[in-house]
Order: sequence, then structure tokens, then C-alpha cells
Amino acid sequence: MKKVLILGVASVQMDAINQLKEMGCETYACAMEKDGPGADAADHFDIINILDIESIKEHISKNKIDLVYSVGSDLAMPVACKISEEMSLPRFVSAQTAIVCNNKEKMRTVLGEDCTGNVPFLVMENVDDEPRIPMPFIMKPSDSQGQRGIFLVNTMEDFTQNFETAKRYSRSGKVIIEKYISGPELSVNAYLVDGQVLFIEASDRVTWPQYTGLIHKHVVPAVTISDKVLGILGKVVEDACNRVGITNGPAYFQIKVENDKPYIIEMTPRLDGCHMWKLLSYYTGVNLLKLTFEHLLYNNTSELANMQKDPAGYELEFFCQEPNTMMNQSIFRVPEDSLTYFYYYNTGEMIRPVNNKYEKVGYYIRRLGE
Repeated sequence: MKKVLILGVASVQMDAINQLKEMGCETYACAMEKDGPGADAADHFDIINILDIESIKEHISKNKIDLVYSVGSDLAMPVACKISEEMSLPRFVSAQTAIVCNNKEKMRTVLGEDCTGNVPFLVMENVDDEPRIPMPFIMKPSDSQGQRGIFLVNTMEDFTQNFETAKRYSRSGKVIIEKYISGPELSVNAYLVDGQVLFIEASDRVTWPQYTGLIHKHVVPAVTISDKVLGILGKVVEDACNRVGITNGPAYFQIKVENDKPYIIEMTPRLDGCHMWKLLSYYTGVNLLKLTFEHLLYNNTSELANMQKDPAGYELEFFCQEPNTMMNQSIFRVPEDSLTYFYYYNTGEMIRPVNNKYEKVGYYIRRLGE
């Protein structure tokens, strides 16, 4: 029986833990607090800061753990990769690659100006410096996660009013501004084996109009883009992955399309944090979560052979609520034809601030008409 440690206990980590248990693995989880459903789902839970590398290594040695991993967390990936390097545990990418993808400045720089999907950008530390990117542009911390501190800047007043807020969410104290790409937004889930993209699926990423970048729903297959864009997405994704060092395992991209050209907004060497693996398993027949762990633990990629797309579409819609308010499940409606749903909080629990604007508190998935 393989022993697997998952860093974090949020709902996406619970997905991973449940999948591992279905595969017959013994599951361990750790977090700073017992504040997510993954803690109860795991066979063993311990309170350990997921950034405390030495304590996690001690925990791994003590329990003879075979694999350390995480799903949907940019903070956890560099830690899991570094530990795996130092303890000769299975991993897909280096700690350096995970760090590059977790830092927008590093990611843009490593991709390079000749990368087809890269976006013009500028890194700033001082609000008095001149933002030499034509407005409108997107301003955000250079190294944060969870859609924190992101602003659409249309005027100098927007820039000066929001610069310090964006900077406050940056661990390095740097702010990155990027050319604003106007057009449809996609989530792209890919899976690579030996440098080749063997699975790729684009979904329409529908955001809340009143909150820049905050997700409302995912719809698959993507219908907002042309066949031309779909035809070149694979090359753009594969090129970007190879530039940063992702040659095996999952890769998740947020992409915007302008004039039939895809631009990379975010990329990371992990599964997304939106349960997209479950949405895509309904639509494609391929369970990316199962594939990831079978590949890591047993070098088995046979799950890819299950590809058989449903002619119908599917949607994953999030329930959202303001942070620091009391959860009330009764205000949300789960469609009668939903295939699955889940609430992150029970009624009466306080919604924790993650993006500090509009927090995900649950979701459902349903099949759409053909």
C-alpha cells in the first residue's frame, strides 16, 4: 500500500485524498489548521505548516511516505517539488520550475519575448515610477495566488489608488502590469508525457462582471473561440511548457484570445483549483486526477486511452458569497439535473477571506444539451 502526503486540506485537496483512497493508498494530510474537508477525509491528519519544509521532511521519514503532492495550490507546489528532489521521491517538475510558475515576473521572463503566447509586461516597485504600458492594463502582485490584488487600470487614478493594495499581496513587494487582452477567456487543462501534450481541453472561463478575473463558471467544450484558435492551442501550450520545464504531468493555463491569438495569462505545473478534473472526466472520459497519481506512483498513463468525448457539453458553476459573512446554503439553488454538487461550508460557518472580494463557497456540475 502506497502512502501519500497531501499538502493542504481545502476541498480540492479532499478530491485528491478521495481519489487516492479509491486507488488503495493510505492518505496523509497536513495544514496549519484543521480548517478544510481534506482533514477529515484523510486517514491521518497532522497540524504542520505546509511551508515548513524541515518539519514535513521529518513527517515523511517518520511515516515512510512514498509521495508528497498537492492539488490547486501554487504555494504548495514548490515545497512538494523541493522535498521530492531532496528525498528522491517521485515528481514531475523541479522546484525551480514550480517557483518560476508561481512568480509572474519570472514566468514572463523565462517564457521570453519570442514566445507566441507571452504578454507584454513591466515590473514595478514604486507607485511614482511611470507605467510604460498603454492603458488599459492589468495590475497585480508579481507572486500571489487566489486572484488577490488584481485590478483593471483604465486611468492614472485607477493606478495610483490601487497600486499599494496590489503590492501588499506581493511577497516580493513587486507589482506587475500586463497589457490588457480583450476577448474571450479560457481555462486550458493539458497533460504532458515526455515533452508532448497528449491531452488538452479548453473550456470557456466565465467570470463575474463586477469582479475582475473572479471565476463564476467553466463551460466545456469552449464555444467562444474559432477552430483556428483551437488548432494552435496545443502548440502554444507545449512550447510554453517546454520553455519553463514542464515535460511530464498536468499543466493548467488561463488564456485570453484577442484577434484569434491566444495569450497566456497564468500557467502552472499542476491541476487547477476548480475541480476541473471532475468536469472533464464527465466530458472526455479521462480522469486527470487519477492519471496524475497513477503516473507519479506507477509510471502508468493508460488512463489517457479512455478518451471518448460526449457530444453534449457540461458546465461547472460556483456558488459565491462575500467574505466574512455567514454561510447560508438555502440561498443557493442546485439544479435538479445536476450530476454532482458540494458546499465548502455548512450553514452558519464564517466565509474565510481568500480573494477578499467574492469567495467560492460551493459548486455543481451538470450536463448541457447536445
